Order: sequence, then C-alpha cells, then structure tokens
Amino acid sequence: MDETTAGDPMSALRWTCKSTYKIAEELGKQGWEISQRSVHRKLVEMDYSLQLNVKHKEGTGAAHKDRDKQFKNINKIVKRYLSAQDPVISVDAKKKELIGEFKNDGTAWRKKRNPNKVNVYDFPSLSEGKATPYGAYDIQNNEGFVNVGMTHDTSEFAVNSILQWWQHMGKKHYNEATRLLICADGGGSNGSRVKAWKYFLQELSNKLSLIIDVCHYPPGTSKWNKIEHRLFSFISLHWKGEPLVSYETVVNLIGTTTTKNGLKVKARLDKKNYKKGKKFSDSDMKDLNIAYDEKLPKWNYTIEPRQ
Repeated sequence: MDETTAGDPMSALRWTCKSTYKIAEELGKQGWEISQRSVHRKLVEMDYSLQLNVKHKEGTGAAHKDRDKQFKNINKIVKRYLSAQDPVISVDAKKKELIGEFKNDGTAWRKKRNPNKVNVYDFPSLSEGKATPYGAYDIQNNEGFVNVGMTHDTSEFAVNSILQWWQHMGKKHYNEATRLLICADGGGSNGSRVKAWKYFLQELSNKLSLIIDVCHYPPGTSKWNKIEHRLFSFISLHWKGEPLVSYETVVNLIGTTTTKNGLKVKARLDKKNYKKGKKFSDSDMKDLNIAYDEKLPKWNYTIEPRQ
C-alpha cells in the first residue's frame, strides 16, 4: 500500500487511490485468497478511509525549499508547548456561507417524500448575508471554538476570534499560562506578511499579558493545518444536507458538532462590523514588540506584551 498512500504527514490521516476490489484482485495474483470485504476491514484497521477529492493545491511548481524545515520546526515547537502544558491553537477561517434557503450538499434523515425545498439559484441577492466562521482549535484538549462573523474576514476579526476563544474556553484550562502558540496559514487575514495581523496580535498580547509565538505553514500547505482535519471537516459533516437558513442555525449546528473521539465545540455570533482596508504605517510596525526567528523569520516570530 505504501506507494499509493497519500495523506497528512503530521497526523494519522491516510488514504489510497486503489479500490478494495483491485487490491483483492492483486493479492489473488500473488497467491492470497481474500475477499473485497476483508480488504475493506483490514484497511479500516490500518487507519485508512474513503476520501473525497479536496481542494488542496494552492500553487504551481515545486514545493518551497524550506517547506520540510518549517514542518519540523512547527513539530518541535508544538511538542515543547504540549510538554509544558501551555496552550497551542490552530486557527483559520472556514469558507463563507450564504444565509438563506440554499442547497447544502449532503443528505439528512427526513420523512419519505418530504425533502427540504430550497432556492433553485444561489444568488447572493436572495440571502440574508454571509456567515464568516473563524475557528480556533485547541490541540491539547481537542476543543474547538468558532466565531461566526457577519461582515468581512479581516485581521481584526481574526484576532478578536482568538480573544473570544480565550475568554470562552482558553482561560479555563490555561489561566496560569504565560505563553500562547498560534499555528496559522501563510495567507488570508492571518497571513505571515499582513501588517494588520501582527498589529492586532500585539494588542492581544498586551490585553492578555501573554507572550505569543506564531508559526505559519509554508505556501501551498494550508490543508496540513490541524484545524482543517480536526474541526472544520466535522462541522461540514454535521451540517450536511441542512440549509443554513439563519445565523442562529449556523451557530447552533457548529455548537452541536461532536465526534466519537470527544471533540467539543462552542460557537458565538459576532455582530461587529469589521471594515476592510485599514492601513498601518512603517512607524506602527516599529512600535511592535516583536522578535523574528533567526533561521526562518518570515514564518516564525514572537510578540511580547508592550511595557
């Protein structure tokens, strides 16, 4: 199976492109008598699962030359934090969703011949607005928090979502902590080159009196972010087939997401109007109490509370 196995190198998520019938047939040619069902059972025991195609490739060309180095760096820092019982969160914004009677892919149990009737077209003009879920996944406690925005996915919104995680979930576990590790993608509202992201993180560090370490995933590797597989995928499974008819529905469906491995999720609606286009000057950046990593400074830095 090794040569046809794909998956996340930092977790147990694995899959194969070979069908169970093909595997049974190839084993038969090698002299092993095995049924398709037995192949299926053995694959499950080996932590394989059926996987849909996913949007994964974010760029063209070869992987960044420092990609593996950064993966190892993230792994090393996360292990250090976990061994010290300090908080580690994986953060990201989930895909925006139209609010209204629109088709949501998937199926849900209903009485026969009584499907939810939804709009034929997904025109934004037919919606109440868009929901912008921004999540924080606590790796140590297998807990997720989602701040559902009603306006724009800005850096201010992203950092406020982290603040809401701390106030609703984080400080319960880490009230004595002095540091926080944030693992984030390299682009979007929490991008490694976004001035506003660092500016608002400085404000968060000041407010919580926490040293904040940030590690960004290299370009083209956002799907390796833990929040994708540990939180967002289960939210999508939980609300499949259910039209997101209101903001309340979105918050309730996210908040009732659970897994057999004990995932707990809280969600809240953020009614604040976040405005795009806020500018930050070089002098604003000079006021940051920030230190960049010596080896991989573009993806790793530390922000300490300003005195």
